Amino acid sequence: MDVVIVGAGPNGLLLACELALGGVRSIVLDRRTEPSAEPRSNGLVGQVVRVVDRRGLFEPLSGHAGPPRPNNAYFMFAAMPLDLGLLADSPVYNLPVPELDTVRVLETRANELGVDIRRGHGFTGLSQDGEGVTLTVDGPSGTYELRAQYLVGADGAHSPVRKAAGIAFPGVTYDRSTNRTAHVALPAELVDPTTGALNIPGHGRILPFLPVRTAHGGFAYAPLPGRPPLVATTEWDQPATGEPMTLDELRDSVRRVLGADIPLGPPPGDGPHVLRRINGGNTRVAERYRDGRVFLVGDAAHVFAAGGTGLNLGMQDAVNLGWKLAAALNGAADVLDTYETERRPVADRTITFSRAQAALLAPGDDVTGLRQVFGELLAQPGVVRSLATLVAGADVRYPVADGAHPLAGWLAPDLDLCTPDGVVRLAELVRTARPLLIDLTEDGELSVDGSDGVDVVHAKADTDVTALLLRPDSYVVWASNDAHPDRDELRAAVEEWFGVPARA
Repeated sequence: MDVVIVGAGPNGLLLACELALGGVRSIVLDRRTEPSAEPRSNGLVGQVVRVVDRRGLFEPLSGHAGPPRPNNAYFMFAAMPLDLGLLADSPVYNLPVPELDTVRVLETRANELGVDIRRGHGFTGLSQDGEGVTLTVDGPSGTYELRAQYLVGADGAHSPVRKAAGIAFPGVTYDRSTNRTAHVALPAELVDPTTGALNIPGHGRILPFLPVRTAHGGFAYAPLPGRPPLVATTEWDQPATGEPMTLDELRDSVRRVLGADIPLGPPPGDGPHVLRRINGGNTRVAERYRDGRVFLVGDAAHVFAAGGTGLNLGMQDAVNLGWKLAAALNGAADVLDTYETERRPVADRTITFSRAQAALLAPGDDVTGLRQVFGELLAQPGVVRSLATLVAGADVRYPVADGAHPLAGWLAPDLDLCTPDGVVRLAELVRTARPLLIDLTEDGELSVDGSDGVDVVHAKADTDVTALLLRPDSYVVWASNDAHPDRDELRAAVEEWFGVPARA
């Protein structure tokens, strides 16, 4: 087998799809017999929305036709509103979708691509040598072994693969906070029918999806489509008992945080519904993302105490690693070492993002003063753009050589391309997950010599760029603004990143 992936969550399934697009066979193992019904993430935010669009997954995930549209209203940073209306072009994209629905869409796609998904098969151990990895697996009929060239752990924060590979998971555990979250029913008279805001007697107006910080904690209200509204509180130094979470406990927490009562009722329908309490949190990043032929993606590689960014990063890990594993297995250029050098700094940047929010949400009058000053800064478009870019992950540029084109290292811009077959979005051209040369020269003069591993599209577009060379994850590796682009530079970039594939 080429690759075995442990973990059939969104990250593992997306990685399997990427490998299949690259012509690579994979097996996905998961010890659960069915996808977990426990409600977890509530959607995707930022660059990852553009990434799933570039695999044709946006429409099935969103449930409506058409490309993603940027959020031009508001978002939040540390329970403070970012007025995205101040920006000419917002970098923030939102895709509200329950994680269980994300898993179902990705599993359907993986099945279409012929991926072997084995539920009820739990990874128990590994050994590796220079040629591959041997796994032991507990299956419904007993223990068996699998041999693969590569193994990927997409098996969560407590990753058995990471532990079996001996990869440390350093970081910090925070134990001061207690978070309580539940799906609830709310009286209709409290909800503004136009804005969806909550009007709470004794406290005031709370906008949906915009958390509130008070001197006593935090409160959030999320009326997600197709589900009962989600209400959450965060408190500091309020240790909870070991008893199961109840709605009464949440009601008491709301009263302490807001100084007002909200008549929270049990949610309608059969669920699954959230009713949980989480004490503390962790911010950790794996000591390394690779050990020989073993790789880590998603929560197996990084977890964050604040910010809700884990799934956004994990799915982009999967897209980054997928084409590189496929290239190595297909005999093209070996760029596997760039997985960690590109994705590790993104996790480190997210730690900064997480810590900054945690500091601005902490209790205390000094933090309140800091938030007042910070709030004044948020009236400035430049500040809003910087934070919105950080929230969206749109500040990620992979390492490039000195003097590289300004677009190199960035996710390719959204372009409408006029081709001989009509106008097509760039996002539609990259869904095959193959390297792509976009020739925008006047004469359509560019080609890739000696390789059938790079697709070429001749087109016109409203841009000063005359050529773009994209990786399968649609990041730019080379570009030109010259009327006659340098062919030697182009050939060098093709050779460095894609080589000549051993098979089509």
